[in-house]
Amino acid sequence: MTRQPPGTRAEYRAFRTLPTRWQDNDEYGHLNNATYYALFDTAVSLWQMEQGIEIRGPNATKFLVVESGCRYHAELGFPDILTAGLRIAHIGRSSFRYEVALFANETDIAGAEGFFTQVHVDTSGTPTPLPDDIRAILQTLTE
Repeated sequence: MTRQPPGTRAEYRAFRTLPTRWQDNDEYGHLNNATYYALFDTAVSLWQMEQGIEIRGPNATKFLVVESGCRYHAELGFPDILTAGLRIAHIGRSSFRYEVALFANETDIAGAEGFFTQVHVDTSGTPTPLPDDIRAILQTLTE
């Protein structure tokens, strides 16, 4: 099986700096696998809030993660300063797929690339079409 090469900063649309912490390292001296997913989630959540998407409280827009994954290209770990690059790979009727890359320090090649698909749901948890304003915000990461 041919492995897809790591992405570059130029392939992503929005960026968020995320410092690593000593506790993020595992016994081998690099980021614990679960930490990658926490960093992806943090970068996306902060971006959503910066765009005015309420993700907490009584007026929150509710999204459920239905799929996720990660490809590792290089070791990352404390004390790296990471930059998370964000883009949207697909927007459907009620779902969309974020892709997130982690770049260590000043490197332009991703050390890890992850994705997760979110579905917009109503209060009962039933998938429902994305509101037009949310769709427009998400589309800024596709251009």
